Amino acid sequence: MEFGVGSILDGKVTGITKFGAFVALPEGRSGLVHISEIAYSYVNEVSDYLKEGQEVKVKVIGIDQTNRINLSIKKVNDPPQRPQGGFQGSRPPRQGGAPRSGGGPRTGGPRSGGFAPRPAAKEPADFEDRLRQFMQASDSKLSELRYLEKKGGNRRGGGRRS
Repeated sequence: MEFGVGSILDGKVTGITKFGAFVALPEGRSGLVHISEIAYSYVNEVSDYLKEGQEVKVKVIGIDQTNRINLSIKKVNDPPQRPQGGFQGSRPPRQGGAPRSGGGPRTGGPRSGGFAPRPAAKEPADFEDRLRQFMQASDSKLSELRYLEKKGGNRRGGGRRS
């Protein structure tokens, strides 16, 4: 069974780190669920949501050049509905008098105090996605290095040569 990006699979949590959880997949493969892909709410501790040996349903969200598999638990299901009413933007209103840097055009006179909402641009979403991918790849590489160092192989620097 070959699987690719978008596949939804059953897996088993095999390890928990501060940045995510490793999940065993079919065909003896494994992947990483980054802490940001565990739940739609803020996750401070991975162990609050997952335990080793737990069966989970995951979605493949990426496979990099070295065949590392990035997984998501939260993307298996639709995001929760936001409450109706209240603030209509993506962030709560800013407290204090200083405008955000790069704010949009002002509406009204100097005493109106309001800013026109900026139209949603595609670039920030692309940037956010690229940043998320970079962070996941970076965390994954660091965890591999730490794992190899713990096992005693592939030591870099820090030691003397005789």
